[in-house]
Amino acid sequence: MTVQLHTLSNGFRIVTEHMPGLQSASIGIWVLAGGRHERLEQNGIAHFLEHMAFKGTKTRSALQIAEAIEDVGGYLNAYTSREVTAYYARVLQADVPLALDVLADIVLNPVFDEREIEVERGVILQEIGQALDTPDDVIFDWLQEQAYPDQALGRTILGPAERVGSFTREDLARFVAEQYGPGQMILSAAGAVDHDVLVREAEKLFGHLSPLISVSHDAAQFHGGEHRQVKTLEQAHFAIAFEGPDYGSDKIHAAQIYANALGGGMSSRLFQEIREKRGLCYTIFAQAGAYADTGMMTVYAGTSADQLEELSVVTLDEMKRAAEDMSEEEIDRARAQMKAGLLMGLESPSNRAERMARMVQIWGRVPELAEVVAKIDAVGLQDVRDFAEVMAVTAPAALALYGPVDRAPSLAELQERRAA
Repeated sequence: MTVQLHTLSNGFRIVTEHMPGLQSASIGIWVLAGGRHERLEQNGIAHFLEHMAFKGTKTRSALQIAEAIEDVGGYLNAYTSREVTAYYARVLQADVPLALDVLADIVLNPVFDEREIEVERGVILQEIGQALDTPDDVIFDWLQEQAYPDQALGRTILGPAERVGSFTREDLARFVAEQYGPGQMILSAAGAVDHDVLVREAEKLFGHLSPLISVSHDAAQFHGGEHRQVKTLEQAHFAIAFEGPDYGSDKIHAAQIYANALGGGMSSRLFQEIREKRGLCYTIFAQAGAYADTGMMTVYAGTSADQLEELSVVTLDEMKRAAEDMSEEEIDRARAQMKAGLLMGLESPSNRAERMARMVQIWGRVPELAEVVAKIDAVGLQDVRDFAEVMAVTAPAALALYGPVDRAPSLAELQERRAA
């Protein structure tokens, strides 16, 4: 790896990796300001701000922003998560300086035109409506809310429609002033990039920014609970989550290996037992997600109303069985899938840029691949079984159900099954 990391005097960080043989580059600005950095009255504003960044700056109109990148055959986009907002572009080598200039412009110089705010408000309200009409999207918002009730981390990224409908230009500007400091920004680029050139350009574009006095948020606390919404749908949607490790924990790799072996692919336990052997569903999976100070191990499935009880019970039984008889072969397969996924992903400059930004966010550095692989390989069978036992029996749980779920087991009933 040829990763290089530089920090400007104001805290702005630049991380790059030159990939020989490529004619293009992925470049982006990751701002450590997502949904969990919002106060209650701000819920949804980080995402609203992401939309507004493309709606005009002091020097470019919305159309000129799009044309600047697309005229050179590039691609420009953004996303908001619970911990970051990212603005990124993919361009040819010669157009990297242009891409950085456009990214800096939309992040630092949005004008928040009143007319454009109203236009984009309508777009976001449509996006919220679409999410509410998508069961396997909205169920995860409900699950998150039950896991972290009355906390910023538990609220939706899109925000409630009534709050989005009231945001003003001043609200947007205030969030930028509170959260968009140079110490909260990471410029990450991979592919046909020159580190020294990007550092010089970043100094010109971001070096004048003053550090924020303080940026803090409350530590998350996983509590758990149940949300059940009965609706006439073809499928009953089931999602259950258990408190897992944060991304800095020494148990994070055991959690990822466990989730992979439990429900990460066609050979996984849940897929084989619930779909292949019993035919109880079409989709079922498990995943381990992590944040700065907490995590969630999640299982999701969609099934019919009359099979939901069996599916939920078998899911918990499989989790308990994994704590007793998870095999070396399963662990080896899960490790191989993790390592292959990591290495395959690194063939893409976009994936590399995102990974580097995330590593700098978490560790303040980008670990060598050998270090990451060694940590994956260091997880033993007993480590996974011990983690599996915590998930199956003692970890706090949250449950979300949607569709024809009036006869589905309650969280209390499932907890009794765990304790039995």
